[in-house]
Amino acid sequence: MPFLMGDRATWRYHGHMLFSDPRHAPACTLAAELRDYPEWHRGRERYGVWIVPVLQPELISYIEAARRQLADLLHPCPRRQPHLTVFVCGFPQPARRLDDDFTPAQLARQLALLETAAERPCPLPLARPDSFASAAVIPVGDPQGRLAGWRALLERAGPEIRQAAYVPHVTLGLYRRCVPADVVRQRLAVLAAPPVSLAVDELRYVTYEARRQFGPLRDHHRLALGNAGEVPAAR
Repeated sequence: MPFLMGDRATWRYHGHMLFSDPRHAPACTLAAELRDYPEWHRGRERYGVWIVPVLQPELISYIEAARRQLADLLHPCPRRQPHLTVFVCGFPQPARRLDDDFTPAQLARQLALLETAAERPCPLPLARPDSFASAAVIPVGDPQGRLAGWRALLERAGPEIRQAAYVPHVTLGLYRRCVPADVVRQRLAVLAAPPVSLAVDELRYVTYEARRQFGPLRDHHRLALGNAGEVPAAR
């Protein structure tokens, strides 16, 4: 799920529709409705994804400053750690009953595949802030195909839970109101470019509470790139 939201409608909104695209840009933003989505989680408690955490102080400061500049447009999300979503797994469940359940066997298979890949740390380039209809974002590049490689490994354990094409990005925030496209472009144009690339030293499997759209991420597994095996996850 691109924005770790818990709203299937949000997934359909963004697709490849960036405001920087002169031919296919949305006409305006779509305001996110902050509520529980029982039709989505169907009583299941947590949702699992693989991420790259944003850990660089300089980049975290940049994200916080960009959010402040767009604060009148975006829902605040102070407890959600900035991150790049790598792969959306689904709801952790003992056995697969629904099409978006994610079993312990699938997770074990993913861990084994990633641990044998022997990948090294790498930087991923960041572009100037852009926007989907539902969220302002920092686009993330993958010039060496590292993200694509990790995603291919993870998908060998089971298909990703996704209703739109994967577009790598770091989310700045979801929109709280409808804003015309021209206004969005003007507001984004004054934001500086990210000062650094995204340093990828580890991949994390995390979950979040399905009923809380901006709740914190809980670490379950951390795989350090360039090192064999797993490092302890902070609980």
